[in-house]
Amino acid sequence: MLPPTVWWPQPVQPRPEEDVTSGVLRSHWSAVPFRVVAVTLVFAALAGPVLTLFGFAWVLVLVVAVFFGSLAYALPAWWYASFGLRQDHLIVHSGLVMRSSREIPLSRLQAVDVVQPLLMQVFGLAELRIELAGGDASAVRLRFLRRPVAEKLRAAVVAHAAGLPGRSPEAPEWPLYRLPFLLLLGALTFRVPVLLGFIGLLMLATAGAVFGEPGVLGAFVPLLLGLTRYFLGPLVRYTDFYASLSSDGLRLRYGMFQRRMQTVPPGRVQAVRVVEPLLWRALGVARVEANVAGYAGTRQGDSATLLPVAPRRRAFALVNELFPGTEVAHVPLVPHRQRLPSLAGADEHLFVTSAGLFCRVTEIVPLERVQALRLTAGPLSRLTGRASVDVDTAPGPVRARVAGRNVDEARRLVEELAARTRRARRTSEGPERWATRATVDRRGATEE
Repeated sequence: MLPPTVWWPQPVQPRPEEDVTSGVLRSHWSAVPFRVVAVTLVFAALAGPVLTLFGFAWVLVLVVAVFFGSLAYALPAWWYASFGLRQDHLIVHSGLVMRSSREIPLSRLQAVDVVQPLLMQVFGLAELRIELAGGDASAVRLRFLRRPVAEKLRAAVVAHAAGLPGRSPEAPEWPLYRLPFLLLLGALTFRVPVLLGFIGLLMLATAGAVFGEPGVLGAFVPLLLGLTRYFLGPLVRYTDFYASLSSDGLRLRYGMFQRRMQTVPPGRVQAVRVVEPLLWRALGVARVEANVAGYAGTRQGDSATLLPVAPRRRAFALVNELFPGTEVAHVPLVPHRQRLPSLAGADEHLFVTSAGLFCRVTEIVPLERVQALRLTAGPLSRLTGRASVDVDTAPGPVRARVAGRNVDEARRLVEELAARTRRARRTSEGPERWATRATVDRRGATEE
């Protein structure tokens, strides 16, 4: 663990009178005009062109009617939509016509995010997203909260999940890594697809200007859209990225137009991979991605990146922090050169694979997080006496796989991993109430 220092950066502290640990809470009153204006604008945009056939007066009357009708619904709906903390449960009430009440045990908490889209940043508002075990439908979103309230509610929810009182102060954090903007810009540019895209755009623009051929736009637009997604999108998303460590887990803050503070509690990272594209190896940088329990659907892809660009040593240092008591560099790896160069191996804590000629991918799976082991062999593999070993974890980008091994070797690997996985599960503890368990462990160690 890194040595403690001053908080970096300093979080915004809520006002003393804003107590989120007791009583009934509601979103900020600005949620009402936001929704009313949104409904009115959508109605005017969709129905306006049709209603203009009957005259401008009809348009104005119906828009005003929709405005006051949505206001009459949004105001009581906002009042009846409330939430609050009761012991270690989050209670959420919603709905006006169809009332709904949810009681969520915070022991199932997987991750907590504070998100600020651009418009909410302008008005000082935020959204609290709570990811729970149970799939996509179990997530909780509390919108239109004042940012100080969202920050304090996040701390209270994490404290309850850790087994501490909700009024416990927010855990201090220690800086891990801050991504320089120039490094992010250079790394995103220094990728083969992006470089080829830029070269293609330059060639098309030159051909169009020299020969006066407007038909090049047919290829220009797809290239531009691809660069927007794979270059401009990550650039905007990960601007001002910094990561820190705390007793509550890994904290990530990033985003230009949509600010996000992501908190991944201890034990929720199921597997990690370190990606080193061909040109990035010359820069000595890598990307760290993970399977995080609780995220589902598109949110899994949005939340999988833990370090978008970082020095290689820093990337593997984060892996060691995510899985305490382990050292990836000390795991013995056995080479295999039947097809492409690859490495695989395990110790008493980790299963590690490394493969890829142009893009090297190192995948790390803690043995206590393994959900299934599979020995697979297709028709061609059976003819050549080869098989593959798959190590399954929670959904995400990590797919730990050892391919093209001799059948006997693959079977021995599965049996060895199964035995080590059983031992790792017996000695490991679940991720629930991690702070209380750590306190008890420390007391026991002190008494001994």
